[in-house]
Amino acid sequence: MNMIIEITGLFIFLHPAVMAVYWSIAGIIYFVFMENKRKGILLGKMPAENIPLVSIMMPCYNEADQLEESIPHLLTLQYPNYELILINDGSSDKTGEIIDRWAQKNKRITALHQKNSGKASALNNALNLAKGKYVLCIDGDAVLDYSALDYMVMALEKNPVYAAVTGNPRVRNRSTILGCLQVSEFSAIIGLIKRAQSLIGTIFTVSGVCCLFNAEIIRRLGGWSTDMLTEDLDISWKLQTAGYNIYYEPRAICWVLMPERLGGLFKQRLRWAQGGAEVIIKYFPQVWRFKNRRLWPMYIEYLVTANWVFLLLLSTIASFYGIITGHNMLHLFETSLLKPGIILLFFTFLLQFLCSLYIDSKYENGLFRYAFHCIWYPWAYWLIGMATLAIGLPRAIFRKKSQFAVWTSPDRGV
Repeated sequence: MNMIIEITGLFIFLHPAVMAVYWSIAGIIYFVFMENKRKGILLGKMPAENIPLVSIMMPCYNEADQLEESIPHLLTLQYPNYELILINDGSSDKTGEIIDRWAQKNKRITALHQKNSGKASALNNALNLAKGKYVLCIDGDAVLDYSALDYMVMALEKNPVYAAVTGNPRVRNRSTILGCLQVSEFSAIIGLIKRAQSLIGTIFTVSGVCCLFNAEIIRRLGGWSTDMLTEDLDISWKLQTAGYNIYYEPRAICWVLMPERLGGLFKQRLRWAQGGAEVIIKYFPQVWRFKNRRLWPMYIEYLVTANWVFLLLLSTIASFYGIITGHNMLHLFETSLLKPGIILLFFTFLLQFLCSLYIDSKYENGLFRYAFHCIWYPWAYWLIGMATLAIGLPRAIFRKKSQFAVWTSPDRGV
């Protein structure tokens, strides 16, 4: 029994530490040998007639408070050849009125209305109208950097083996501690994870808030799945199990609003966790085909993390049971592993923090002001992941399929 407890405790502490070290080392390698050698924007040297048309598709559900800011930004992008399709997904506020007004003011804009059927349905309807070689998916609250689309188009033009290029979301609402913490998360964790995954040519998910796709390939694969809770996760695995790869372009910056209340954050992460579990279950048969062996490490990593979640949950319950009853079965784990485990986690998270700030300071100034949050936020990241996956996995297993996946976005800041 003592040996089982020791092994369990060792795994519980080592898994986050090992992943932090792996993300840090792989992220630095990707940055130094691949990302840092990318050239500047080259589209300006192309003849105007050769610059591909891009269809920007923005699904909107009750986004009236955000559209008056996001639409003007989209109309001032430096990329010269694009159209803008705004989709009102059955909103109950003034979203429909706003996009109709903007469509009347600017010939570049097309307004599209549908019953509330979810983001994937909105994207599919827009895809039917899209004329571009590429389609850019962007959320209604997002503000795209003026040069982001240039970088993304250039990535696909230079690398035709890729079916999609995902951008670099950055948190723009930082009025609360929770907002600042998510700045740390997007810098110290999410960015490093995408770089580490890109090192072997696979990405667990595109950033649904900002991603460019090859329109022909998306149509060939049947578009977005309307019954999946996270359409961005699903399209990522749909593309990769079909043999295509995804490109990560950190220079394509997109400023997004994130929840600044604990309830909103938990609601968002629970949807992400459930959606991730749905995708893992759905693509199980395709992943284990030999032609998709490049996806095996990423799939196995998810399964290991899921096991870690439930082992940590069981050990936590056992600890509380022991405290209440006075028969603490985990006393050996607590005395021999607790202190060195915490120290190990601290230094691995510190390594992760230093690597991420070194890399991301190239794209955003002033990140060091969030240094305090970066150092300890990974603990919160893993705990939130534990709680949401423990709830989301059973919900994914028992959720009724073949119905539109709809949801309401959490708070967008205070």
